[in-house]
Amino acid sequence: MWGVHLLSSNDERADVILLKFLRARDYRVMDSLTMLEKCLVWRKEFSADTVVDESLGFKELEGLVAYMHGYDKQGHPVCYNAYGVFKDKEMYERIFGDEEKLQKFLRWRVQVLERGIKLLHFKPGGINSIIQVTDLKDMPKRELRVASKHILSLFQDNYLKWLLSRYIRPENIPIQYGGLSRPGDFQNGSPVPATEFTVKGGEKVNLEIEGIEGGATITWDIVVGGWDLDYSVEFIPLAQGSYTVAVQKVKRMTESDHEPVHNSYTAKEAGKMVLSVDNTSEYIWEELMTFLYSYTKQLLWFLLELA
Repeated sequence: MWGVHLLSSNDERADVILLKFLRARDYRVMDSLTMLEKCLVWRKEFSADTVVDESLGFKELEGLVAYMHGYDKQGHPVCYNAYGVFKDKEMYERIFGDEEKLQKFLRWRVQVLERGIKLLHFKPGGINSIIQVTDLKDMPKRELRVASKHILSLFQDNYLKWLLSRYIRPENIPIQYGGLSRPGDFQNGSPVPATEFTVKGGEKVNLEIEGIEGGATITWDIVVGGWDLDYSVEFIPLAQGSYTVAVQKVKRMTESDHEPVHNSYTAKEAGKMVLSVDNTSEYIWEELMTFLYSYTKQLLWFLLELA
């Protein structure tokens, strides 16, 4: 199973897989054995070991409906599922119009998961699980009821507890879910780690990128979560007499912005870049409201005393 001989006495990968079956049936040995046997039969009938190499003709769904994308903070592969595209009736009929189409889609869905499983270690203490993230936005629940039941039943019976709930770093989360990762980011290896920081009310934080040489291009993404704030970017040359360049004038960023700001700048000379994040405007507004509330209370108290 997954290239591992389950009866091998000196292969620790077999212990990891067998332990998954035991846990799935609360360590009831006979129930676990029955489940294992059924899973082996299904994998043989379904040709699950070779499905990863098949061309199933779902190019339009790749990277859209079900796809592996990045890792969580512990290194577990993440599989995203989004079925909102099927609210389009034409798309739905093309994919799920009859039983044959449904079975072909299920085969493709297994293909995506099997490719993800190839990323696992199958070693004690290693990366042995996959995260499944399901986006239910715009999902036509009534129409997809049959397909959903098939997928859930198939995964529960044959893929055990491959699913975890972990936090994922922003550079690994697709931009449509509030992260910084764009299609194709993983083609050249792991993405550059993002910097996460909190800007409290009344604070202004400057992030400096030094050592920029002339002709170098700096690319950045920034996304905000929580309160709205302002940000700006300047390039400050090292040479005396050179002028500071306003790369990005003050821009308002809101929590409702679904995609991060993506920008780049090519330096004409050596210098440093300063990205300023300003959270003082919200703070001033809160201070004003607090003052008005306090003043109103005093005024009401005074009027009551006069009465």
